[in-house]
Amino acid sequence: MPIQTRAAVLRNYDSPLSVEAITLDEPEPGEVVVRLAACGVCHSDLHMVSPVFKEALPAVLGHEGAGIVERVGPQVTSVAPGDHVVLTWIPSCGRCRYCATGRPALCNNRQGVERGTGAVRRRLHDAGGEGIHQLLDAGAFAEHVLVREEGVIPIAADIPLEVASLIGCGVLTGLGAVTRTARVEPGSVVAVIGAGGVGLNVIQGAALVGAARIIAVDMRPAALAMARRFGATDTLDASDPANSNPARALRQMTGGGVDYSFEVVGRPETVAQAWECLAPGGTAVAVGLTPQNATVPLRADFLSEKTLKGCIFGSSIPRVDVPRALSLYRSGRLKLDELVSQRYPLDAVNEALDALRAGTTGRGVLVFGE
Repeated sequence: MPIQTRAAVLRNYDSPLSVEAITLDEPEPGEVVVRLAACGVCHSDLHMVSPVFKEALPAVLGHEGAGIVERVGPQVTSVAPGDHVVLTWIPSCGRCRYCATGRPALCNNRQGVERGTGAVRRRLHDAGGEGIHQLLDAGAFAEHVLVREEGVIPIAADIPLEVASLIGCGVLTGLGAVTRTARVEPGSVVAVIGAGGVGLNVIQGAALVGAARIIAVDMRPAALAMARRFGATDTLDASDPANSNPARALRQMTGGGVDYSFEVVGRPETVAQAWECLAPGGTAVAVGLTPQNATVPLRADFLSEKTLKGCIFGSSIPRVDVPRALSLYRSGRLKLDELVSQRYPLDAVNEALDALRAGTTGRGVLVFGE
């Protein structure tokens, strides 16, 4: 039977989400229904409210979820009802050339797309029967989600689900940007431009791999203070007129530039700053989600054997990296509880987005059933 639930639906760009009753289709072969316990509120969700990113509408936003498997379709073998799981918003198929070569974050066999035809199927429906899109193969601003089996990672039942939800995007993206995309070496000098939810995880990832110096760059004093708690050794307040050119300020602070820089804002000008603050031979990683068709002017006189890399989901391999991150959490080496700054019920989803828009530090989490 179809599943009746509630979800936060974006119907018009630059408008509040509406919390409404929706229906999920019965799970088909290889599909799973998860009753969510929590969902992190990520900047990517906020971006999708804007027409700049051209998200298909109507849509259920949210992708950083964790919960308990409630129902499975035929042929599902890796999870069963009652299992605790984390959602992964790139459910790698295991068959395409990216998955086959160890790069599942680039898998493009998306949920809801008929293989071979490209036709989009909408498995969620509103009260009038209209199909609803699921953001990033998840649509996790909802009490239940219908996803592919590949889109859930089993976790131990004693891990708090509101903490586990953060693993599904912000934590893996930040850690992976350091350990997989850039492969930061011990003793390196690192700059992190943007100390939001993902930036804090880049910072603690750099600390975990033994970076000698980690410089957090932000315009919010509260964010910079939090960055220090997550492992930053230095901070640079980009709102200070003395630091109006953050790249130049970073070069001055480090005597010539950093070994690795991470842009975690999603703006062309900060990508350019990440490039310009590098020492010769350094690597810049663009982690933030930039608008479609945005261009980044890069100074050619700053080439000097430098590298600029893109980063999707921290180049993560979720079935390896989720258990690894939770192991670090259990041992006290990875801060997850400290990331949660505010909890909201589903009906307060717009309040959560407003707080994110206002620059609140840490991570807001929707907690279902409250």
